[in-house]
Amino acid sequence: MEECLNSNNRMLKNILVTGANGQLGNEMRVVAAMQTDVVYHFTDVAELDICDQEAIERFVVEHAIDCIVNCAAYTNVNKAEEDTELCDKLNHQAPANLARVAAKHDAALIHVSTDYVFNGQHYKPYCEDDETCPNSVYGATKLAGEEAITAICPNSVIIRTAWLYSTFGNNFVKTMLRLGAERDELGVVFDQVGTPTYARDLARAIQCIIYKGIVPGIYHYSNEGVCSWYDFTKMIFALGGITTCALKPLHTEEYPTPAARPHYSVLDKTKIKQTYDIEVPYWVDSLRECIGSL
Repeated sequence: MEECLNSNNRMLKNILVTGANGQLGNEMRVVAAMQTDVVYHFTDVAELDICDQEAIERFVVEHAIDCIVNCAAYTNVNKAEEDTELCDKLNHQAPANLARVAAKHDAALIHVSTDYVFNGQHYKPYCEDDETCPNSVYGATKLAGEEAITAICPNSVIIRTAWLYSTFGNNFVKTMLRLGAERDELGVVFDQVGTPTYARDLARAIQCIIYKGIVPGIYHYSNEGVCSWYDFTKMIFALGGITTCALKPLHTEEYPTPAARPHYSVLDKTKIKQTYDIEVPYWVDSLRECIGSL
């Protein structure tokens, strides 16, 4: 691979990954295991509390960190509606802490955000400069985190993603496989449209950004294609060999949740593909790879 350079042409050799026990963090471990020329430091809250700016600074100095990859977040979208303080602490204040330390020590920052910064009322794939308008606490705190990073750390990349799933942790794919095996019938929303994202594909994209060099800005990344949650589940069942559970399409109002979900959250990936020459896999192909691993 090419040398990994930041915008100041310094090689990025020491990488700090936060939230390393989550879906994306664990997938970062998988892709990092195939590298020998970059040193990754994987941390979760037990090793590094990113709500503690002084602790972040000590870690960055001690390990001569060149780039921080922030995979940590508060992701319980429904619970966030009542757990607003903790959600803001993890999605807004903690990324701001990382940005301050990165800026002070001339390190790069790669931060993962969400499609929830949009209200889902669009009719075409969202571009990075489309107007943000979150309609949930989760989305609002993630947007606040984006804005803090942009204001504080000029050498930063923000990647918005959507519908993340993985071989690790709890996620929609694993839940549907379990419920499909347990039930005779299952109702799934058909009028919310987006694109699933295999976390390993996103991890590979982040690895590519580290190698090819930080080009600051906001980017969108999900797999290619479009589907509803109903379509997604249909394919999960097909690839998972589930044949005894009947799927019933539901309107959103038939499945009320505390947090509003975007009805349309397809992301336009043109910018990240052109900037980093990234080839984005089709969502069905990636789902097949994931289920094969499971």
